[in-house]
Amino acid sequence: MPFPQFDSVAFTIPGLGLPIRWYALAYIAGLVAGWRIIVGLMKRPGLWPGDRAPMEASKVEDLLTAVILGVVLGGRIGFVLFYDASWYLSHPLDIFKVWEGGMSFHGGFLGTLVAGWWFARRHSIPKMQLADAMALVVPIGLFLGRIANFIKPELWGRPTDVPWGVIFPGEVAQTCLGIAGQVDGTCARHPSQLYEAGLEGLLLGLILWGLVRFARSLKRPGLSLGIFLTGYGAARAFVELFRQGDVQFVSLDNPYGHVIRFTDGLGLTMGQVLSLPMIAVGLYFVIRALRAPKAS
Repeated sequence: MPFPQFDSVAFTIPGLGLPIRWYALAYIAGLVAGWRIIVGLMKRPGLWPGDRAPMEASKVEDLLTAVILGVVLGGRIGFVLFYDASWYLSHPLDIFKVWEGGMSFHGGFLGTLVAGWWFARRHSIPKMQLADAMALVVPIGLFLGRIANFIKPELWGRPTDVPWGVIFPGEVAQTCLGIAGQVDGTCARHPSQLYEAGLEGLLLGLILWGLVRFARSLKRPGLSLGIFLTGYGAARAFVELFRQGDVQFVSLDNPYGHVIRFTDGLGLTMGQVLSLPMIAVGLYFVIRALRAPKAS
């Protein structure tokens, strides 16, 4: 199917001529929604161990400031280190050109964890409980961000002949590199951004909130964090089977962009390599939380 005619610019600020893109709005909406939801959680002490919220609702705004810095700095530094370190070592000033794109979810998540750890330590807040609250709202940002990826369009999937394959515009998207999918002069690809929005965002979010509602999961510190890490890692690793490899790793003899290659056509992408530790750490937190006595 042809790609819908989206404009990556949502609107332009009158008088300034400054374009506001859907991707920026997705970040803003995700952060604001997460802020308001965590405020609501802190106003419901019965959800938490000992019927006591880990922090005052008035402090969440300060947490938001720390998280914004963690997301932006972590996302950019993660992209530089994980995906194109050699380029940025030889062109260090390009590290600051964030308007040209280049953000890593794994880096942004690590940055968020560091920001949350620092905030919890500074304000004497139970770290696991704060991490659980933050884990509950991350799927909102993931869902919005992946939709914005589709609108842009970027991070599309591998060539395919499935009926819902999308003909993304642009020379790079229309280069199949010998992989089946070229039909009638066009290259249809998996809309992998929508797969990720559905799995990492919508489905994972519903699971996490369902456990809060029906299993009182916040009574077990670390459980929500562990489920998020495991769920995201598994969903991302699965969708990587349909997502086009990062351009810096793709070549004629490596069309899938594997960074670890076992045989021709079989290997691991960078997204899978970074997701496997998330699954392992997530399972550790889940097991630890389930083995600990449940707070009344």
